[in-house]
Amino acid sequence: MRNITLSQAVNEAFAEEMRRDETVFIIGEDVAEAGTPFKILSGLVEEFGTERVIDTPIAEPGFMGLAVGAAMTGSRPVVDLMFGDFIFLIMDQLCNQAAKTHYMSGGKMNAPLVVRTNMGATRRSAAQHSQSLHALVAHIPGLKVAMPSSAYEAKGLLKSAIRDNNPVVIFEDKLMYNDKAEVPEEEYLIPFGEANVKRSGRDITLIGTSSMVQVCEAAAEILAKEGIEAEVIDPRTIVPLDEETLIASAKKTSRVIVVDEGHQSFGVTSEIASRINEKAFYHLDAPAMRMGAMDVPVPFSPALEDITVPTPEGVAEQARKLMSGEMIHAA
Repeated sequence: MRNITLSQAVNEAFAEEMRRDETVFIIGEDVAEAGTPFKILSGLVEEFGTERVIDTPIAEPGFMGLAVGAAMTGSRPVVDLMFGDFIFLIMDQLCNQAAKTHYMSGGKMNAPLVVRTNMGATRRSAAQHSQSLHALVAHIPGLKVAMPSSAYEAKGLLKSAIRDNNPVVIFEDKLMYNDKAEVPEEEYLIPFGEANVKRSGRDITLIGTSSMVQVCEAAAEILAKEGIEAEVIDPRTIVPLDEETLIASAKKTSRVIVVDEGHQSFGVTSEIASRINEKAFYHLDAPAMRMGAMDVPVPFSPALEDITVPTPEGVAEQARKLMSGEMIHAA
């Protein structure tokens, strides 16, 4: 094992898959010499050339349409979308074309492409570059959605995404690009639909996505000092969702908080909490609770931005209320 950053892990995943399969290529804005705004792809164009690491004009609908056509005719394109906020620009190509190709062709055609993009607030990037929009695409049948929480997860999930015969959208948290984790030197894949129990506990389950996994782990440390054992689970993919692991944990602890950086209303927290409330109802001491971002555009002001998303202290406080029964009486 060696400790590498999430950026390095993503770069390695691309290099390994492009060496393995010549039909894999990357297309997007500033992906070649610039290596993207976050320098994630630096060095790839030198090895694979501009025919496989393709810089585009600022025309997201255009190059997304190119990728869909390439995927349908035998290639495995990876669309590098500079910011997750730009996903609105490619929704027709992604949701009406790629997601439905297999179904509308009676199973005769596939669109094996990956949209790789980012998410996350508290980066001082203002309302149009700070959104977490994974719930939008998770709502569309035919798409898979992955949310890595570390360098290890990022590499394994990206390699699985590139090899998948379905369109996959993978969201990386912008704040985590320099975070390090242990990543094996040998090849590995992380299967979709298999959650990871990061920390075992018996009193309460904390389910976090992407960077909220770290928020939940930090909250669990706070609670441990108070004698509360929190189980922390990373779903890894929200489509497909590993219901079995999440519901088993809910039945064990009888209390659940779901934490996600997307807006709370009509989002990932709502869906996961609803499934747990439906399928573990008789095992729960309180309804599964949700903690998401405030339902406001992400502010540019640091003081305001920092209070729009869940924090370890906030999660710990909600956990205390659940443990004491306060949330039941409040409801």
